Amino acid sequence: MNSPLNAAALDQLFLQARTFRGSSQAWLDTPVSNAQLGQLYELMRMAPTSANCSPARIVFVRSDEARAKLRDALDAGNVDQTMAAPVTAIIGQDMEFYEHLPQLFPYADARSWFAGKPAAIEDAAFRNASLQGAYLILAARALGLDCGPMSGFDKDKMDAAFFAGTPVKSNFICSLGYGNRDTLTPRGPRLDFDQACRIA
Repeated sequence: MNSPLNAAALDQLFLQARTFRGSSQAWLDTPVSNAQLGQLYELMRMAPTSANCSPARIVFVRSDEARAKLRDALDAGNVDQTMAAPVTAIIGQDMEFYEHLPQLFPYADARSWFAGKPAAIEDAAFRNASLQGAYLILAARALGLDCGPMSGFDKDKMDAAFFAGTPVKSNFICSLGYGNRDTLTPRGPRLDFDQACRIA
């Protein structure tokens, strides 16, 4: 049986973790290494998806050329904060994820559950890639990184810039780095248990 994480771990993952955004000062000038990105992926890929379908595809934007393409796809209000981050992950969803199911879920003919069924493909790809994006955020925080997830961008421009000629479609983006806590505003309120939950 697992033991609960200690208070410091819960603070790092949830209670003191924040979304860094709002200005070009949101991020410290501290690099994120390729090894850290690899470690991040190794953690997030182990978390569950339905039938292990794992539809998320990620582009870690770091180079000047890629950052220029990213900038062109961003909503104006998100440019400064995103360009200030050392890395931004584009979380996409592979609309042909089911082609990998013979490898990922060899226990059944899971490919047949999706092939030729656009509604089932869309539903599973969006749900599970979104879930994997959330795992990415938690994995990044577990490694000591901060995150700035957002959806303010032109999907057609993003897809043309980073996923042209592939079956991958962008879902959301998440800047990664070390946040400048001096730029944080007070945390927004959350719903209480009784407002959001019921025990049936």
